[in-house]
Amino acid sequence: MTQTVSRPAAGAQKAPLPLDVEAIRADFPILSRTVRDGKRLVYLDSGATSQKPLGVLDAERDFYLTCNAAPHRGAHQLAEEATARYEAARATIGAFIGAPAEEVVFTRNSTEAINLVAYALSNAATAKEPEFRRYAVGQGDEIVVTEMEHHANLVPWQQLCERTGATLRWLGLTDDGRLELSDLGTVVNERTKLVAVTQQSNILGTINPLGEISARAREVGALLLVDGAQSVPHQPVDVTTLGADFLVFSGHKMLGPTGVGVLWGRYEVLDALPPFLTGGSMIEVVRMEGSTFMPPPQRFEAGVPMTAQVIGLAAAVEYLQRLGMDRVQAHEEALTGYALAKLAEIPGVTVIGPPDTVARGGAVSFTVEGIHPHDVGQVLDDLGVEVRVGHHCAWPVVRRYGVPATTRATFYVHTGYDDIDALADAIREAQRFFGVAPTAGVA
Repeated sequence: MTQTVSRPAAGAQKAPLPLDVEAIRADFPILSRTVRDGKRLVYLDSGATSQKPLGVLDAERDFYLTCNAAPHRGAHQLAEEATARYEAARATIGAFIGAPAEEVVFTRNSTEAINLVAYALSNAATAKEPEFRRYAVGQGDEIVVTEMEHHANLVPWQQLCERTGATLRWLGLTDDGRLELSDLGTVVNERTKLVAVTQQSNILGTINPLGEISARAREVGALLLVDGAQSVPHQPVDVTTLGADFLVFSGHKMLGPTGVGVLWGRYEVLDALPPFLTGGSMIEVVRMEGSTFMPPPQRFEAGVPMTAQVIGLAAAVEYLQRLGMDRVQAHEEALTGYALAKLAEIPGVTVIGPPDTVARGGAVSFTVEGIHPHDVGQVLDDLGVEVRVGHHCAWPVVRRYGVPATTRATFYVHTGYDDIDALADAIREAQRFFGVAPTAGVA
């Protein structure tokens, strides 16, 4: 069953936006380019990857120009400077989410961060060190996820269960795109070892009630991992109040570089987990007979780190801090409300997900009656409007709502009302192109 957006009586209203869109756009060189025979670029795919402001590009370039070296290895000046900047970036990124630096582990992306936890939990059972067996997952244990998860927060847990003999359970979805929590008390039970849940759905935009889920996990002694890939870039997130044991997010979705992500973990939990990757930099002592490992976070950062990307991510964090995450969230709430109202004015358009802005972020997925979502996306692309089409790495969600795919628009700090107007105009053009434009009710 799908959910059609409500139709506000007053129609789409353009209230003043909290952020100065034109000033922000000036920081993003790519937004000044044209596409498709000179059309203005309307970038509405920040949920897949965000564009990068000049400050981020400059930070990476400056590292390579001035102190490129491998951190935590050399004793020369460049290596010392690289190490200092790498660790300063760790502190900056940690402070952004309310965490001490020693609880911040750098990975390539959210997917790798989740896999790190999944493999550590399965490896814990066979670890020779007794302290690494505390959180071991095995036969008879259960892992709980939800039906709205990105594949990155589903497939690793499926694989964990296959490796260990544990059982995967999940919370379902309501017809309006929210978690079905009526059976939370039975799904999360004394056999549950870990609950993994997204804070904000990448396809539905739903912001989940983590407090309720965290409280239940605590009752049964389960760990809680939060996928923050779609929340940390868009709203204030503080791990001291999140109620989680792990939080993961990706740099490229929050104005930062590709190839860098973050795993935050409570130190006492990280310290009780065996390493995921092994090799250089994460060791204490190596002998032919065996090795011992560094404490977190170094234990989980084998090999030469992605130093320039980490420095670029710190610059992205500083950019967002200057804007203010409260204002970023309010900006996207205003845009989302306007987008829902604009889509509600177009007959034949159905939004998949919550029909209002209550506990909802700036990801709006929709279908257009009589047109496959991939075809909608093609027409929009021809008009310079860049959106995402498909199952959005959340295949169970589109199956739940009985659609083959959706078209998804996602917003960010440089998005303005003009972008959403362009989206609505392009959808109407797609209806005309495919001959499904309603004869009435179209402006």
